[in-house]
Amino acid sequence: MPELNQDQIWMLCAIELAQQGQYSTRPNPNVGCVIVKDGHVVGEGFHPQAGQPHAEVFALRQAGESARGATAYVTLEPCAHYGRTPPCAKGLVAAGVARVVVACPDPNPLVAGKGVNILRDAGIDVDLGICQEQAHALNVGFLKAMATGMPYVRLKIASSLDGRTAMASGESKWITGSQARQDVQHWRAISGAVITGVDTVLADDCQLNVRQLDTVADIEKIVQPKRVVLDRQGRLPLTAKILQDPTTLMVMGPFRQELADLGVLQLPVQPLKELLQQLVQQHQIYDVLVEAGATLSTAFLQEHLVDELISYVAPTLLGQTARSMFNAAFSQMAEQLRFKLHDVTQFGDDVRFRLIPSQETL
Repeated sequence: MPELNQDQIWMLCAIELAQQGQYSTRPNPNVGCVIVKDGHVVGEGFHPQAGQPHAEVFALRQAGESARGATAYVTLEPCAHYGRTPPCAKGLVAAGVARVVVACPDPNPLVAGKGVNILRDAGIDVDLGICQEQAHALNVGFLKAMATGMPYVRLKIASSLDGRTAMASGESKWITGSQARQDVQHWRAISGAVITGVDTVLADDCQLNVRQLDTVADIEKIVQPKRVVLDRQGRLPLTAKILQDPTTLMVMGPFRQELADLGVLQLPVQPLKELLQQLVQQHQIYDVLVEAGATLSTAFLQEHLVDELISYVAPTLLGQTARSMFNAAFSQMAEQLRFKLHDVTQFGDDVRFRLIPSQETL
C-alpha cells in the first residue's frame, strides 16, 4: 500500500470524525471537518444531528483565531445555502482559512459546486477529491438520492448453506448466530427505512427496529428507521408488534381507518420504483434496507432496484422442503443475476458477503 501524504492523513481524520454521526444525522449527510495549521490540529468537528450546526461550524469555533491562514479538511463540499443553519462556505471565508480540501462534491442542487465557487471567489485555494472513495462511502444514500432521485437500496438475506431462509412452516428463528444478528442492527441503524412484506410480519411478528448497538450506549440517540410494510390486501393485524410504535410505521396498501386512528402513515399501492421515489421526495429517506421473504426480495432484484446485497450464510443445511432465498424461475444461464464481491466478513460461525450487482452478461 502506498504511503499516505499529509492531505490524505488529515482527510482520513475528518472521515473518522464524520462516522460519529452515522446513526443520528438523518436525513442530513455525515460530515467531518479538521482544521490544521503548521502541522497541528487547531479545530475539529462533525455534524451530530439535523438542525444542529454543521461540522465546519464546530471546527471553526474550536479553532477561533487560529483558523486564519489554516487549511480546512472537509469530507463533503461545504454548503452554500441558508437552511436551519447558515452556509458553511461563507463561514470558512469569514474565518480567513487559506485553503480548503474537499473529499466529495455535493450533488445537492442547492450546493453542487456553489460552495467551492464561494471559496475560490474569495481567493481560497480549493483541492477536490482527496480520499473521495472513502468519503463517498459515508453518504452513499444521500449522494445517490441527490443525483438520481432514488435511494440506495441494500437487500439483506440470511440463509443456510443450501440457500434456504426458513422451514416450510415459515419458522426461521434462528438460522444465523447472535453476532450476525447484531451486525444487522448496524444496517438498520444507518437506514432511513426498512422495507418488508406483510407475510414476513405475519410469520415472524417482527419489529424491524434498532434495539442494541455495541458502539452506542444510549439507544435513544439513534434515529430509528421507518418501517415500511407492503400489504396490498390489507392483512396487517392490529395486534402485530410492529404497531407498538405506529409513528415510525408506513403501510402501503388499501386505506384502513383503524391504522389512521393509530397514526400510521398509509401509502398508496404502487410499483416498487415509484415507492422508492416517494420515500426520497416526500420523506427524505435516502438509504433503504429490505428485509423480506423470497417473493419481495426477488422482485427488488429482478427490477434492478438493489444496489447492494448483504448475504449472511450460516454453516447449516435446512433441506429441500425449506423455503428458498430466491424464487424466480430461470431456464437459461443467460438469465442469471451476477454479483461482484465487495467484501467478506466472519461473524462467529457465520459469514457475511457484501455483493454489488454486476452489469456483465454472459
